Amino acid sequence: VRAAIYDMMRWWLNRGVEGFRLDVINHISKQLPLQDNEDASSIINGPRMHEFLKEARREVAPGEERVVSVGEMPGVTVDEALVYTDPDEKELDMVFKIEHLEADRGEGKHDLHDLKLPKLKKAFSKWQTTLHGVGWNSLYWSSHDHPRIVSRFGNDDLYRVESAKMLGTVLHMLQGTPYIYQGEEIGMTNYPFTSVDQFQDIETRQYADAAKAQPHYDEDELLRALSRASRENARTPMQWDGSRNAGFTSGDPWRPVNPNAGTVNAKQALADEDSVFHYYRKLIELRHELPIIVYGRFDLLLEEDERIFAYTRTLENQQLLVLANFGDDHVEVPLDDADAWAAENMLIGNYPPVDQNRGISLRPWETRVYHRE
Repeated sequence: VRAAIYDMMRWWLNRGVEGFRLDVINHISKQLPLQDNEDASSIINGPRMHEFLKEARREVAPGEERVVSVGEMPGVTVDEALVYTDPDEKELDMVFKIEHLEADRGEGKHDLHDLKLPKLKKAFSKWQTTLHGVGWNSLYWSSHDHPRIVSRFGNDDLYRVESAKMLGTVLHMLQGTPYIYQGEEIGMTNYPFTSVDQFQDIETRQYADAAKAQPHYDEDELLRALSRASRENARTPMQWDGSRNAGFTSGDPWRPVNPNAGTVNAKQALADEDSVFHYYRKLIELRHELPIIVYGRFDLLLEEDERIFAYTRTLENQQLLVLANFGDDHVEVPLDDADAWAAENMLIGNYPPVDQNRGISLRPWETRVYHRE
């Protein structure tokens, strides 16, 4: 089986593919003998994981620096990722982890609560500091398995554009490789489901069926939970324009188009210079222009603050300060050197700049990146 997989991968490389995303790759080695239970520890990170990954790299792309590999690894720890992504080990270039997306979770994937910002910050900080100088981070908010990030961690109503830009800034100023899921770059939102029966995704249906079997089943409560947490939110058609089916297809799509496609679409975003799309382009340009974003050391500030995500990036004599307000209210940034930072060059922000005599005050969902040498 492994030989057949390697043949398939080489076939794609010969057609010009430059990398692979390896789905739940840490399931390919199992603890033996196989056990009939629900304990995930028996099916992940098995004893032959490193052997298999090294073999794949050796057989498929020996000496090929251009071939990028990222492994989706549910349950992977940062210490395990340090080995998997160590270039000397010749296994993977990056791993997809989900620890940062557990900052609003209760007992399960569909049990989402208000975001615990300190928990989110600590998760990012742990991965940024542990992998720095050895491994490499993958940076993502969204995927086909998670709801839309602007609806999950932002405000997709009054501050949709501002919070989408803020979330993009927090991610793109970190060390690692950013991944942008389709629609994230134009601020696509969760779908406004009105009935539990509208969900078609198998995972979501299984959760709904189990909930309905409970003695105190509440359909309104279940609808709220699924509407917020279901991965089906990320699987509605891409919103290209305001035409029928948002320009996605002339046929009948598997999922209905989000009703806001008339105003939230790629065509509109391209035409608006202040759109989420053009802001993302600026973020990407900065990563290409400033080595500090790629190579700088990460340091978390205001670790326990429940409203502000603040961190610095440092490279030699340069430093960046990244600030983000995760809320609808104005907040003062409680940094001792806020006055000094306010006088520095602001690289990018999601609001028009304002003159401030003292300190730094952030407007709702505002983000700023300062640069000094």
